[in-house]
Amino acid sequence: MSNEEDKEEAYLETKIEVLENGPLLGYGTLHITNAKGETEKKNKTTAFCRCGVSQNKPYCDGAHRKAEFKG
Repeated sequence: MSNEEDKEEAYLETKIEVLENGPLLGYGTLHITNAKGETEKKNKTTAFCRCGVSQNKPYCDGAHRKAEFKG
């Protein structure tokens, strides 16, 4: 496999990380479909709300800090 193929394969990889007392972080290119059926493309790092307090759901807006979310 060439270096270019290695880079492409790594780019296509998607990872999810759970932050203690914070959001879920999604790494990679994500295609997100909302409740209305509309699709949005997100690249690199996307933070998803876990606390339920965000005013920008499904995305994190940092409200977990003020709400003292534990999880």
